[in-house]
Amino acid sequence: MKTHHLYHSGTHRWLFFGRDPDKKNNIIDTNQYLITTPKRAVLLDPGGIELFSQMLTAVLQHIDLPQLTDLFASHQDPDIISSLGLWDQCLENATLHAPWLWEGFIRHFGMNSIKYNPLPDEGGQLDLNGITLQFIPAHYLHSSGNFHVYDATAKILMSGDIGAALDDTSAPIFVEDFEQHIPKMEYFHQRWMPSNAAKNDWIKRVRQLDIEYMAPQHGAIFKGSMVHKFLDWFEQLEVGVAIASN
Repeated sequence: MKTHHLYHSGTHRWLFFGRDPDKKNNIIDTNQYLITTPKRAVLLDPGGIELFSQMLTAVLQHIDLPQLTDLFASHQDPDIISSLGLWDQCLENATLHAPWLWEGFIRHFGMNSIKYNPLPDEGGQLDLNGITLQFIPAHYLHSSGNFHVYDATAKILMSGDIGAALDDTSAPIFVEDFEQHIPKMEYFHQRWMPSNAAKNDWIKRVRQLDIEYMAPQHGAIFKGSMVHKFLDWFEQLEVGVAIASN
């Protein structure tokens, strides 16, 4: 599994974990993100149950396990949170921040020790040792209860399935040629994003943020001008094609 520092300023870090060369061919590759501060850290979309041992090993190379006080699940899909039951056995004092809508479903993955913080539809904030993380609503993109994470200090938006692409594990971590990247993500967004109204609401909200990196759950990360290219492209894209084609 590859590890990359997206941001490192003193004790405040963003780390990317992904591009697992040992993953099974019929399993979608996922990106996981760890935000660390001196005493606390949060793991964003921790991954599927099949990835747990690799993720635990990767995380322990950067922090001690008691420092991992928080987890975040953007929505309920198993590829991002089915490892919860195993994290639950490792973490004695942690909180999972996830949409209120999916609590009854996410708990099926296993929660005895980890506490559940149900995020209201309008979002919220998490103070991580003085670093403020914002939970940005992204409902219906593609889940009906869905959030992204924005760090204004690092200028990073963890964008869940928005910006996701089906890429090879040997592909670069960052988008290098936007036009060549479009075929890797176009149909996914057209089919999995059901609402143009929800899409446009998200774009309007996100354009107000200062973003240097847009870090999706799958595929390459958008950096600098590539962020704006993606927003312009996504804005003109018609989504919900399964309905439109009937």
